[in-house]
Amino acid sequence: MASERADLASVRYGQFTVNEQPDTTADPDADSQLSGSGLAAEKARRLGVIDAMREAGDNPYPYRFDRTHTLAEVRDTWGHLEPGIETADVVTVAGRIMLKRDSGKLVFATIRDRSSEVQLFISKAVVGDDDFAAIKNLDLGDWVGVAGTVMTTRKGELSVKPDSVMLLSKAIRPMPDKWHGLNDTDTRFRQRYADLIVNEDARRNFEIRHETVASFRRTLSSKGFIEVETPVLHPEVGGAHARPFTTHHNTLDMELYLRVAVELYLKRLIVGGMERVFEIARTFRNEGTSTRHNPEFTMMELYQAFGDWNEVMDISEELVTTAARDALGTTVIQIRGEQIDLAERWPRKRMIDYASEGTGVELHPSMPIADVRKVAAAHDVFVEDRWGAGKIIEELFEKTSESSIVRPTFVTGHPTEISPLARVDRNDPFLTERFEIFVDGRELGNGYSELNDPVEQRARFEDEQAAREAGDAEAGSVDEDYIRALEYGMPPTGGLGIGIDRLAMLLAGVDSIKEVILFPTLRPEAH
Repeated sequence: MASERADLASVRYGQFTVNEQPDTTADPDADSQLSGSGLAAEKARRLGVIDAMREAGDNPYPYRFDRTHTLAEVRDTWGHLEPGIETADVVTVAGRIMLKRDSGKLVFATIRDRSSEVQLFISKAVVGDDDFAAIKNLDLGDWVGVAGTVMTTRKGELSVKPDSVMLLSKAIRPMPDKWHGLNDTDTRFRQRYADLIVNEDARRNFEIRHETVASFRRTLSSKGFIEVETPVLHPEVGGAHARPFTTHHNTLDMELYLRVAVELYLKRLIVGGMERVFEIARTFRNEGTSTRHNPEFTMMELYQAFGDWNEVMDISEELVTTAARDALGTTVIQIRGEQIDLAERWPRKRMIDYASEGTGVELHPSMPIADVRKVAAAHDVFVEDRWGAGKIIEELFEKTSESSIVRPTFVTGHPTEISPLARVDRNDPFLTERFEIFVDGRELGNGYSELNDPVEQRARFEDEQAAREAGDAEAGSVDEDYIRALEYGMPPTGGLGIGIDRLAMLLAGVDSIKEVILFPTLRPEAH
């Protein structure tokens, strides 16, 4: 920025400079510990300003303010001006004061809205003595509305020269230090509002997430898909292997589950003849938190009649590649220091081949269970008594191969045992026409040729129910209404689910899912 911009170390508000504030960001209890000095004194001073304004008949929190331009629009329209130009073009803009420097009869301030930043060149001769005095008393963090003309300084800094400055919202609490931000990661996620004020990377992450979701909607709409909404409260657990959250409906006196997936309801709509449907759905799984898991997350699921897993794999590539282009302006991203072009064809490889290469033993779900158990023992893979060969092979794949997958890859041919809603592979009865998308060692999506035989589906559900009764909290149950729907006839169908949060992580280049969820699930704040 030009030299008219304030030096942060010289910006003062209250009794201390920005860089001299006590660091309270890492301790949620800091407010109560500071009394008569530091943060508490600064808050008291600002509250005093509010009281004085009200006594003078001014409102520190007006009801509205009408803008003519966003700050980005100001830059787009007048960013070409040469240095030292004063125009007669009048704009009305608004933003939060991020920097401020007092130069006697001039005050330089930087305001920011959602779109950009612009400097204010505030002259005492223009606004008058009384208003200038009030402007000098504004604090960093205050929201202001400004009416004035567009200009550039001698050094070329695009600015607005105000005729008037109006306080829109008085900030009682000082902003976090812009240079150091919120030092404690937990506090960043808990106080996302403060994180977004000072953290440009955080704002960028959520812009990428927004553009990704918007891109999905555009792509699917162009292909004739209809966006729908299905219930969050389910009477049965199904659609994925996951431990559900449970709740009770008082009026109906029944137990319900927060959905772990939207699959079974969307496929009911295929039965009903809607042919191409999708939902961007908040989904809930009562499981642990990690850099890859949050108990509530967002999934995009789609179902297309008359297609199979091959067509859905093609749609997967198009969705992700187009989203990258829309969100980043390029399909090339960096993963583990390697440049990866998402537009290049994604490889396809069977899970059993990965597991076989990883263990050095040829594996297949048809082999004797005792032989598969021996391989698991040799690789220190835990095995439960009720697991069949297919489930153990999946565990071996996860242990030996999953983390090594860098570029987007379709891992195909999952064993039937672990795929209760997928069709049996037309060439191998022990496998299914199912794939998972893996990239950077983590699962990004899941899809398959959908099982549409109601008799076989009942048998699969009964296996799930037996596993659930044997203690598998992630297994599903028998959904009689869904079976009834299949009995009306579901055409050949391909289905796909993509985790929006993990895709946003990939495109934003971050390693924690909390970086792309505005308000992730956290332990209660200590008081």
